[in-house]
Amino acid sequence: MSLTLLDWVILVVLISGVFGLGVALARRASSSAEDYFLGGRSLPWWVLGTSMVATTFAADTPLAVTGIVREHGIWFNWFGWHMVFVQMLAVLLFSRLWRRAEVLTDLELIELRYDGRAAAVLRGFKAFHFAVIYNLIVLGWVIKGLSTVLAVLLGVDETTAVLGCILLAMVYSTLAGFWGVVATDVFQFFLAMISALVLAWFSVREVGGMSSLMEQLSGRPDLTAIVPWPGIDGKPFFQSAFFQWLIFLTVMWWSSHTADGGGYLIQRMMSAKDERHAQWGTLWFSTAYTAVRYWPWIVVALASLVLLSPSEVAQAGAGAKGAYPLMMKRVLGPGWMGLMLAGFVAAFMSTVDTHVNWGASYLVHDVWKRFFRPKATERETILVAKIVTVLLVIVAAGVSRFIGSIGSAWIFVWSMSAGIGAVLILRWFWWRLTAWSEIVALASSLCLAFAFEGLAAIQAYGRGDSYHLFETPAFLGGMPLMQHHKALIIVAISTVCWIVATRWSRPVELEHLRRFYLQVRPPGAWGPVMSAGAKKERGRALFFLALGWMGGCCFVLGLNGAIGLWLMGKGGQAMVWGMVSLMGAIVGGLVLARQTTSRGGRLDSLAGDDASLKAPGLGSESREA
Repeated sequence: MSLTLLDWVILVVLISGVFGLGVALARRASSSAEDYFLGGRSLPWWVLGTSMVATTFAADTPLAVTGIVREHGIWFNWFGWHMVFVQMLAVLLFSRLWRRAEVLTDLELIELRYDGRAAAVLRGFKAFHFAVIYNLIVLGWVIKGLSTVLAVLLGVDETTAVLGCILLAMVYSTLAGFWGVVATDVFQFFLAMISALVLAWFSVREVGGMSSLMEQLSGRPDLTAIVPWPGIDGKPFFQSAFFQWLIFLTVMWWSSHTADGGGYLIQRMMSAKDERHAQWGTLWFSTAYTAVRYWPWIVVALASLVLLSPSEVAQAGAGAKGAYPLMMKRVLGPGWMGLMLAGFVAAFMSTVDTHVNWGASYLVHDVWKRFFRPKATERETILVAKIVTVLLVIVAAGVSRFIGSIGSAWIFVWSMSAGIGAVLILRWFWWRLTAWSEIVALASSLCLAFAFEGLAAIQAYGRGDSYHLFETPAFLGGMPLMQHHKALIIVAISTVCWIVATRWSRPVELEHLRRFYLQVRPPGAWGPVMSAGAKKERGRALFFLALGWMGGCCFVLGLNGAIGLWLMGKGGQAMVWGMVSLMGAIVGGLVLARQTTSRGGRLDSLAGDDASLKAPGLGSESREA
């Protein structure tokens, strides 16, 4: 497909604007490590919340959602929607605790919460795991996403597209630092959402309107249902869509590494001006993430089922995910194509610079500076951060060559840390957890995830079939192990492992726990370091936390369902979901208002009475967080 002069002008102007932001903020980002990695802890709620939303989707995300809808149906997006349960915990609790911790990276909290050599080992282990193994897979599929778009739309060789992508990402990420990251995120969010809405509008127009689209898909309830009812796909229960949906809702949301926020999202919570901005920014993120961003992509995916035949998609050579750029070719005219490509490139840059900045923060602050150069100057630290940034992008480009299915890679990344979520939540609530609890939980999840891939490869070669990374399933008793089956196995085994490790490991020193407790003031079971009066206050706080959590989840999920059902012309059902959303907004809003306005707006203890939270016998050690 040839771009017109108008397309090229729009593309160059918009991307130049993104680079201009990075150049303008380069000096500010280089003033200190805190500026380079956290923006000086000065971000307002709307900036950090928008940055969170923007960085969770890149060029790969609309492609993956399109592939998911074409292959499974709308309901499979609960793989992302279920995260609202974690996000509401972050709104009401974790965003405040992370901001109080005053750490540069979330991994620094490990040695604040735990003690001894095991804590240092855990910090280094997680830094390598998330900055290298996890991060390179994510960066690889992001690069794969944009290179797929360029290959389908422009007909360029995918290797050439990858080289162009990494050069763009490397220059910008090295230059801009965290200030450039969030500035790009805000710009990219509005650009990407406008371009997605434009494509959705043209796609619907091409099929004759939403009513015509839904009429043509009326025979496929498995594709258009938001919630898969039992028997919708005619499969046995343990292989059915309904069973998988149940696992999304009951297991997957609390079991992964994002259970108490998630690395780069935590980075933004810690960059907030104060706790209030951290809370409201996270609330805006959760609402936009679940109820806003998905539906333009889903509408395009549904339209593609009518406009694009399976053979036409197959000929593009990009799998089901290639339907999204094919729809761009099908329905967009001059000018609009330039806008869409600019949105893709901006989304790509936003996500890549986030991940390399976040990964560099781990490798520099939690490995190099912690273990090798603890007295490094700010100038040395920033120089090493830029070198690490370049290396991460280069290696990620190589990883992208081995990723075939973006959606499958998403799922594999989740499974690598599927058993650690409960530990990440409980470490804020229960004093008895130790560094060994986290080490064993993460190590067992990682080993099991790769073991399933190894089993799939062995079984494939044994059958004489080819093996494709993250795509070829393993079989157990003749049944293919899908992600929800792996989730149950990994979470169950990992949970047993970390409980045993907790039981047999030495408890954290009491004085160390007291210092953590006084700085962060977490809720829950902190008996050895809590005063008697604090326990009653914390019980009330946990009640309101649970009430606000349920209200917030109902608000976001109800709004999401109401928007989707209204778009599909199901007004009665949309009204029911809308009422659920309204009631949830009232309940959750009252709890949030109680938190943010108690004691004149101070965000101290969860119960609103920080005087009772001073641990006995500490005296002058107590300090305001």
